[in-house]
Amino acid sequence: MKILNLFLAIAVMTLLSCGNSTEKKEEPSIKINQTPKETVEKEEGVTNVIIEGNDQMRYNLKEIKVPSGDQVKLTLKHVGQLDKKVMGHNFVLLKQGVDINEFAKKALKAKANDHIPVDSPDILVHTKMLGGGEEITITFDAPAVGTYDFVCSFPGHVALMNGKFIVE
Repeated sequence: MKILNLFLAIAVMTLLSCGNSTEKKEEPSIKINQTPKETVEKEEGVTNVIIEGNDQMRYNLKEIKVPSGDQVKLTLKHVGQLDKKVMGHNFVLLKQGVDINEFAKKALKAKANDHIPVDSPDILVHTKMLGGGEEITITFDAPAVGTYDFVCSFPGHVALMNGKFIVE
């Protein structure tokens, strides 16, 4: 009986000594969508924009603001690792008033053209489709003052990969 009581006492003390630590443990955090320090830089008459797409179907920017009359130098970086056939990304700037979901339906049918509908009246500018580790830069004049949508036209991406392009 003494052995059983000793065993119970040791078990209770062991359990009580576990778990109530006042020491705060750092839990690892996974940052899927980090924003680079400078994603928009302005020079005289030129706005440089860097936008990234990743393997989690996310752009790092949801909003891009540029001054009216500026030239825009936009660099799209696919910071993921997956091939463009599996997780391709592009940047498509749509005209004002275009329904992004209707545009996505048209883009779905344009597989032969990297999901860019040929001769689409809805598109102001776009990049080609990129795979992991690739990047591309395009230059264009900022459209008229207003708010425009930008999207990735890869099938299924428009729901998560979209944002506002604001010309002030």
